[in-house]
Amino acid sequence: MTDAVKGPASYFPSIEQKYGRPVAEWKDLIRASPLTKHMEIVAWLKSEHAVGHGHANALVAHTLAEDKGK
Repeated sequence: MTDAVKGPASYFPSIEQKYGRPVAEWKDLIRASPLTKHMEIVAWLKSEHAVGHGHANALVAHTLAEDKGK
């Protein structure tokens, strides 16, 4: 039995399917953005890339958490 993916990463399969880009590409876009605040990046993904709020929030939360751990 495998553990179910929880948290922001649980959105990743549907994000890749809906928007046609791998999550790694979204993370690269987020990291390349000059924006640094969570909700600013979410708003940017929504306005510039037509990503839904929940998906944008999941991508940003996961990416920023990864970067914080570095």
